[in-house]
Amino acid sequence: MADFAARVAAAVRATGPICCGIDPSSDLLAAWELPDDAQGLRTFGARCIEAFSGTVGVVKPQVAFYERHGSAGFAALEELLSAARQAGLLVVADAKRGDIANTAEGYARAWLDPQSPLASDAVTAVAYLGLGALAPLVDRAVATGRGVIVVARSSNPEGRPLQEALMADGTSVEDRMLEAIAELNATTAPGTVGAVVGATLAPSSFPLTRLGGVILTPGVGAQGATADAVGTLFAGCPTGSVLPNVSRSVLSAGPSVEGLRTAATRARDELAEVLV
Repeated sequence: MADFAARVAAAVRATGPICCGIDPSSDLLAAWELPDDAQGLRTFGARCIEAFSGTVGVVKPQVAFYERHGSAGFAALEELLSAARQAGLLVVADAKRGDIANTAEGYARAWLDPQSPLASDAVTAVAYLGLGALAPLVDRAVATGRGVIVVARSSNPEGRPLQEALMADGTSVEDRMLEAIAELNATTAPGTVGAVVGATLAPSSFPLTRLGGVILTPGVGAQGATADAVGTLFAGCPTGSVLPNVSRSVLSAGPSVEGLRTAATRARDELAEVLV
């Protein structure tokens, strides 16, 4: 199986540079006049899959909105993942997992093992226990052609002081994280490890053109980042490596399938003009 970065690049070539979030929050369920329960999650997800199939190549369900409903929510998520696979969509499970040793291995088996009912094409992760602690996820992703997308430069204000903190050699924590990800992609895990880099941030001191993996970039649309800003921030990155995530600005066009499809198409085409 091709590595995750190659699979994303192929999806981008086929449909365009966009990842659509599937975020059945209480507010969105209410706006769609759906119940805030497992059946509401199922209906919400099914409409998203119908709208996004053939329109975008990658979707990103926010696991927290399913997890809050316990086992019934996870059952709805499993159905969503199965439907996405059948529709030919790549899935990034936005679970932001991260731990050490056999616990990390448990997360790896849950999200990246082909035999798991939660198996996804990639999972988001946090690495502030050390990037090396994610080795079980990275190893399983390499073996199965999947990906691990590490939060490196998030745009939430609470995260900036930690991520911008300077290490003893004067390098910021976030730049060291990006450098370590690049080293993994260049050596033992080609195309496997990606990074979350907020689209609302100033350019990184680390040259993102060297990352060697997928860059998932939230913040487009409802959070204020424009297509032009994305084009400037990620100028020079390989075609197909930058995956802007659009969620609320597309999902607010629901509940109709046609409304969702139209909003996703518009966002996709705007981003395609700047990411070449």
